[in-house]
Amino acid sequence: MRHDYNDLIVIFNRLFLESLNTELLLGGDEPIYLPASIEREHNQIIFARGYFASAMHELAHWCIAGVERRKLEDYGYWYEPDGRSEAIQAEFEKVEIKPQAIEWILSASCGFKFQVSCDNLSGDCEPDRVAFTLKVREQVLTYLECGIPERAKMLSDAFCAHYKTTLLNSDVFII
Repeated sequence: MRHDYNDLIVIFNRLFLESLNTELLLGGDEPIYLPASIEREHNQIIFARGYFASAMHELAHWCIAGVERRKLEDYGYWYEPDGRSEAIQAEFEKVEIKPQAIEWILSASCGFKFQVSCDNLSGDCEPDRVAFTLKVREQVLTYLECGIPERAKMLSDAFCAHYKTTLLNSDVFII
């Protein structure tokens, strides 16, 4: 199956450009979320380098950011760059469980392979990718049981329709 980031842009912008004044855009080296301002008419979700996975990750953060967070650059989230200590890495993973669960749901909706991002290539500790994946999967299963956040559900449904993927259930989210 071909995964073209342009499809994501078209689908997302059709759903949310008018209704929530938010557009998905291809960017350069670093992803960022920029709220509407004097300089820009629309809120902008900018993903890195045309990477499909980068778009999925940035969409996931947007899907769970509340109204007030969507008024802040990068949603006002704390971020410690690559090179984190073990303690900081643990904090990073804790705040990344929900967005990465949404990312996995959106990726599965597109038939796109998901892989957690520990995002600490030059840190002084080796992240436990399997343990983190299990925590993210547990959150995915909770969303499937209790309900996927509304914007994520809308995107998931649109991606499933476009990519002709099957209904999502726990069998799809195997480690």
